[in-house]
Amino acid sequence: MSKAMLRTLRPVSALHSLRSQAQRSFITLPGTESQSLSATRILPYKSSSLYTLIADVDSYSSFVPYCVESKVTKWSEADKNGQRWPSEADLKVGWGGYEEEFTSRLLCVPGSVVEALSGDAVTDLSKTDLSHHSATFDAPAIANAIFQSLSTRWTVKPFHYRPPTGHPQTDKTVHPARDQTEVHLTLNFQFSNPIYAALSKAVAPKVAGMMIEAFEVRARRLLDGPGSAIPEKHSLDEKFSTRKKISV
Repeated sequence: MSKAMLRTLRPVSALHSLRSQAQRSFITLPGTESQSLSATRILPYKSSSLYTLIADVDSYSSFVPYCVESKVTKWSEADKNGQRWPSEADLKVGWGGYEEEFTSRLLCVPGSVVEALSGDAVTDLSKTDLSHHSATFDAPAIANAIFQSLSTRWTVKPFHYRPPTGHPQTDKTVHPARDQTEVHLTLNFQFSNPIYAALSKAVAPKVAGMMIEAFEVRARRLLDGPGSAIPEKHSLDEKFSTRKKISV
C-alpha cells in the first residue's frame, strides 16, 4: 500500500475510533446501565389484605414515590374464582421538574404476585399461573421515553410467627400465632434517556426502600387507622365493581 493511501486512510480510521469511543461512553454513562434493587418488610397483617392494597394500581399515585398519576386501562379475564385483575395501566412519573407518562403491562398471580412490565422487560412468571392474563401475556413491548426496560415485582407470602412463652419452666401459656406477611419488592430497570439517568442518580439506589416504606405507611393507615378495618373478604371485585365494563 502506498504512503499516499496510508495518509488518506489514517484520518478515516481516527474518525472511526473517535466515534466508537463516543458510542461506548454514551452506552456506559452512569445510570444508563441495567440496575437491580430489592427491599423486604415483615408486616403484621394478613397477606390477603396486603395483596389487595398492592393490586390497587389506581391508588399508586397516592403513595408510590414520584408517581403523579396512575390509572388502570385494561382488565384480565376472570380467574378460576371469577375475579378480574388489572392487566394494563398508564402511569405518570415526575421528578426534577420533568414529567413523563408510560404504559405498563400488569401480571397478577392472585394472592402472591403483582408485576408491572414496561419497555422491553419480560417476565419469568409461569404462564400456567396467569391464564387469566392470556390476552396480554405475550403482548409486544410498549416503548416509552424514560426506560428501556422496567420490571417492578411485589411478592407477598404469609410469615407465621408465634410469640415465645414466658419462662419455659414456669409459664405454660401458649400464645396464638400472629398474622404476619413478608412483603418483597424487586426493581430491575434501565434508563433509555441519559437525562433521566442523570437526574435520578442520587435517588435511584434508594427507590426500592422508599417504595416499600411508603407502602408500609399506607398499610398502617388503611389497616390500623380510624375507620380502617378492611373487611376480611374485601376484594378488588367489590372495590372496582363499577369498573368491570372496561374493555380488555
